[in-house]
Amino acid sequence: MTARILIVDDVAANVRLLEARLAAEYYQVATAQDGHDALHLARTWQPDLILLDVMMPDMDGFETCRALKRDAVTRHIPVVMVTTLDQNEERVRGLEAGADDFLTKPVDFVTLLARTRSLVRLKRLLDEWRVRGETAHALGLGVDTLALPSVAGARALVVDDWDESAAAVQDALQQEGVLAGRASCEAEMLALTQAIQFDLVVISLSMVADDPLRLASRLRAGEATQAIPMLVIAEPEQRDLVLRGFDLGANDWLLRPLDALELRARARNQIRRKFYQDRLRSDLGHALELALTDPLTGFYNQRYLSRHLQSLLAAGQPNGLAVLMLDVDHFKTINDQWGHQVGDAALTLIAQTLRGRVRVFDSIARYGGEEFVVVMPGTGELDALSAAERLRGAIEELRFVPETGLSHHLTVSVGVACCVPGVSITPERLIQAADQALYVAKRAGRNRVEVDQTLAV
Repeated sequence: MTARILIVDDVAANVRLLEARLAAEYYQVATAQDGHDALHLARTWQPDLILLDVMMPDMDGFETCRALKRDAVTRHIPVVMVTTLDQNEERVRGLEAGADDFLTKPVDFVTLLARTRSLVRLKRLLDEWRVRGETAHALGLGVDTLALPSVAGARALVVDDWDESAAAVQDALQQEGVLAGRASCEAEMLALTQAIQFDLVVISLSMVADDPLRLASRLRAGEATQAIPMLVIAEPEQRDLVLRGFDLGANDWLLRPLDALELRARARNQIRRKFYQDRLRSDLGHALELALTDPLTGFYNQRYLSRHLQSLLAAGQPNGLAVLMLDVDHFKTINDQWGHQVGDAALTLIAQTLRGRVRVFDSIARYGGEEFVVVMPGTGELDALSAAERLRGAIEELRFVPETGLSHHLTVSVGVACCVPGVSITPERLIQAADQALYVAKRAGRNRVEVDQTLAV
């Protein structure tokens, strides 16, 4: 895996050493000598990872990291802080500034490579969501991102068969307002993760009864759990297990003896990243919904209808496929007499009526201003005609009140078209046939159903 790495250090010898080692692993490397250069390069070069020295003149690593995380253009870039200081207070300070990890000089290169691979994988995943979200936002479909969220109310699962250790982790997480449950074995972990959506899983690599790395792999393999951040806790001599954990998808690590403040800081960072990823996914889902649905009725739009019909026809419809096109009779009169707001209310009422009277596997689309299309898989002409009459009658029975004390009679005309099993047809031709039948119904007096006969020829 290649990636772009920015090294920030004011000591030239340190820079050359890291640059040579990373270049030998085929990483693209850029360097900066101070925080100001780092901020400029981070914005313009957009690295996949920043290795940031703590002790620098003018703007130290903590201030530089905070500036990177405040900037919307760079806050998504992982930062690993590198220092000669090996004190819990310094690590916590770095993590609270937004750093993703904290390595001590002289840097263990094997550990650095493992963290690099892990953090770059995560960034690439988040980049995909970000790009999709930005595209949606550019189209006017996105949602503004939230400020840095609180982790209070988040759910975490502590997986550990040592009672005292598990209790210490739970206590630390609860100080952040995180609801921390516990599993002491694989069966309990699987049962809980299937029943509850967790925002963080903390796994002890010192478990005796179960292989903790196998538990980590089970979480990453599960569809419902593969996106949950994993934080592994290890003894100092378990370095190889930690590195293997990163290869299996662990997101962060912590060595014993546990420092509660460091655990809380790492947990906060991982949960907030999970919230960020969830928000990106939610925004994209919302954008897709807006792109494929009509905001007034909640029905699908023409774009979705065309693709849906194409998929159904490509799959083959041995039991038939029916399309019903409905048009509200004299709808212009409603808009002209009472205004578009009342017209929208009439369309909403009709939409609610249609929604409650079709099968769960039928689809409804708003085709135009006052036109709706119902797609009915596995439906022949007789059943389609019966369904069309049922929908027409239900709308005719509606009581629509455009103004106090006055009712307006709503009706629809319906055109029905059915594809013949075994006969190739395009979505456009099927829609056209339903539209032609609708036109016949309009000319015949409205508030009636007509069936297309051209496709049977």
